[in-house]
Amino acid sequence: MILAERMSRLGTEKAFEVLAKVKALEAQGRKIIHLEIGEPDFSTPDNIRDAAKKALDKGLTHYVPVRGIPELRQAIADEVSRTRNIDVDPDEVVVTPGARLVNFSTILALVNEGDEVVYPNPGYPLYESMINFVKAKPVPMRLLEEKDFSFDIEELRRLVSDKVKLIVLNSPHNPTGGMLTRSDLEGIASLAKKHDCWVLADEIYCRIVYEDKFESITSIDGMKERTIILDGFSKTYAMTGWRMGYGIMPKDLAPHFIKLQINSNACTSSFSQWACIEALTGPQDEQGKMVEKFKRRRDVIVDGLNDIPGFSCIKPKGGFYVFPNIKGTGKPSDELETILLNEADVAVLSGLAFGEYGEGYLRFSYANSVENIEKALRWIKQTVEKF
Repeated sequence: MILAERMSRLGTEKAFEVLAKVKALEAQGRKIIHLEIGEPDFSTPDNIRDAAKKALDKGLTHYVPVRGIPELRQAIADEVSRTRNIDVDPDEVVVTPGARLVNFSTILALVNEGDEVVYPNPGYPLYESMINFVKAKPVPMRLLEEKDFSFDIEELRRLVSDKVKLIVLNSPHNPTGGMLTRSDLEGIASLAKKHDCWVLADEIYCRIVYEDKFESITSIDGMKERTIILDGFSKTYAMTGWRMGYGIMPKDLAPHFIKLQINSNACTSSFSQWACIEALTGPQDEQGKMVEKFKRRRDVIVDGLNDIPGFSCIKPKGGFYVFPNIKGTGKPSDELETILLNEADVAVLSGLAFGEYGEGYLRFSYANSVENIEKALRWIKQTVEKF
């Protein structure tokens, strides 16, 4: 089969590859503990599911406006205004079938061949994939364990020039669980203004935070006008399969996102949008309970990983991932990922799945029960102690 040349520049997300491998092993009778896939293991709250059922019963199953139904865009505008302390108009909201389409559309709409894009590394792999796809130059922003997986501002100043068209941020961060501080964001904001570049702020984990307060770069003067916020419902409300995301952007950019959707997916599921209105405006008790359970799991897995020879793990501030340093084991990340799957029956991801600076680390998702996490930690420790 002869494919278009551009297909060779598209990357993938290794979590789904590992998940497929694990499913094949499970079909053979293996019992594997899943700590590789990044989705909440909770059910979507009843009130949200009931809202979708009511919409279906009303026959709300047809095409809707590409940018999203007005009622949902208003609810999103209200939510983002409240949580970021900014004023958001519904015309600045574009609803998308999954939040990753905001990353896809931002880079397609704003980045030309030869432009430079700064992105976090280790980081979500589809940032770099899309940068390569449009033949731009990926410029990795190295995240440092000694800075709680933030960046060095002096190093970032050396990376950002007038060639940079876009800076990508992710806080809370996948895969490390780190969060950017107000000072970090102010440093990025000054560079974005100086070099007149855009910012893509991936804030998909903003409601899953623990001790620290979430900060958005859009709350800094002059940054809302040059920032696209990426957010959605998958992580906050355990709605990964619903494929519901949204972007917040300047009004004059929104029509270009809409044009990309018209050429790809037409619109987002109509009845799912009514469920998302309920998610934002209905009771938030279940979401709060979910975060408390994640916090308990975080503490268990961090303590357990730090008890394994060759492992050291700092405590994440948000999301539901830990990114332990495994250099003390003497094993490369890819090799240890394979060993843990084959010998410990635990599925995790190599740090290299998140970029070159992920070598020497593994990513664990603690979206699993405390019982399974504790069992996995025992099995890993027994396996690692052998070498």
